[in-house]
Amino acid sequence: MMVDTQVRPSDVTRFPIIDAMLTIPREDFVPDNLREAAYVGENLDIGKGRIMLEPRTLAKMLELADVQPGHVALDIGCGLGYSTAILASLCDFVVAIEDDTARAEEAQSLLSGHGIDNAAVMAGPLVAGSAKSGPFDLIMVQGAVEHLPDDLLAQLREGGRVVCLFAEGALGVVRVGHKMDGTVNWRFGFNAGAPVLDGFRRPVAFAL
Repeated sequence: MMVDTQVRPSDVTRFPIIDAMLTIPREDFVPDNLREAAYVGENLDIGKGRIMLEPRTLAKMLELADVQPGHVALDIGCGLGYSTAILASLCDFVVAIEDDTARAEEAQSLLSGHGIDNAAVMAGPLVAGSAKSGPFDLIMVQGAVEHLPDDLLAQLREGGRVVCLFAEGALGVVRVGHKMDGTVNWRFGFNAGAPVLDGFRRPVAFAL
């Protein structure tokens, strides 16, 4: 029902994405008290100021990402690992970053319990990414940002893509960036909303 009512009607047409969302049980990657709400068509509050992106937004971001079987992806703010599980079914390997150590350990346990062995969840600041594991063919951010630091974009391989939701007023904008000649060029994807992740707020400029 989630796929038929939220994903397919949102112009998500790539079969691997649809198949992954039909196959991977979303309710296994949320806190126990939220299992019955796992398939609602809105962002899900998973605690500690974090959300799980609604199915429509995640699916459309994956469509923009054009994930390929040989890709290595960086999944920032993976929560309990649902987005990482979906990505792992689409590409070669996923490095996921979670800033809560206990949550990172639980996400890794859940992924391993589902036989997903081509993903590694690391605990650390979301904004830092994982330079030692890069460069990446794809970077996805599971929440809104006001800006992306150059150190994070430097982890994107030449020719790679980055997909994230920019907070702009009341309504956010998902954009996909292509890295060409060392520069990331952005284009509009679709509108969506989510809270801004820690570390991704625009620095405050002070004027004298």
